[in-house]
Amino acid sequence: MNKITWGEIGKATEPGEYRYRFGFVTVTASDIAIWQQYPNAVFTVIEPSVYSEQRIFKLGTFELRERPNWEES
Repeated sequence: MNKITWGEIGKATEPGEYRYRFGFVTVTASDIAIWQQYPNAVFTVIEPSVYSEQRIFKLGTFELRERPNWEES
């Protein structure tokens, strides 16, 4: 399961689409609010439909981590 950190999208401060490993990821104001409150939060990345023409990922559930140790993902 793919995970994403705030740093992987340049610590975005505005909602929008940001470059991700294999395309783009949509980040909402709610996602940013969570990262601002919990900078070490890690979101699950939801892949687009196989029928979609664009590779735009979405953020799903998140985990709170005490320290940034992304190798565990």
